[in-house]
Amino acid sequence: MSEQARHLRDDYRHFHAISTRWHDNDLYGHVNNVTYYSFFDTAVNAYLIHHGGLDIHDGEVVGFVVSSSCDYFASIAFPDALEVGLRVARLGSSSVQYELAVFRRGEDEACAAGRFVHVFVRRADNRPTSIPDSLRRALEALA
Repeated sequence: MSEQARHLRDDYRHFHAISTRWHDNDLYGHVNNVTYYSFFDTAVNAYLIHHGGLDIHDGEVVGFVVSSSCDYFASIAFPDALEVGLRVARLGSSSVQYELAVFRRGEDEACAAGRFVHVFVRRADNRPTSIPDSLRRALEALA
């Protein structure tokens, strides 16, 4: 577990509920580290779909994860009920850096905190493109 300062619930602008599943636990009896990245991806994409109008199936723009990391502070395990906190640290013309944290429901200190960068690209050719206005407005609300 990381010795870095724990992240607090009040540090985040939006929360997405996550239910752990039986198969999230690994042989050591806790949620495996790779599963946290799935939690992050789910929280961000749910936000972009519901608040920014991202069309993951037919939209002209998609977000590619180009960088990610996570620090772990406390173990979680099935059947923990979780909430993923989300905020925007940096918003560029075609990219955004998210900061996320995993909290047990009702707890103020994060069990893990991570960050990842999306670069928005045109679906047709995978070339970087400006973040569409509807997505930009939704992301600005998290900054």
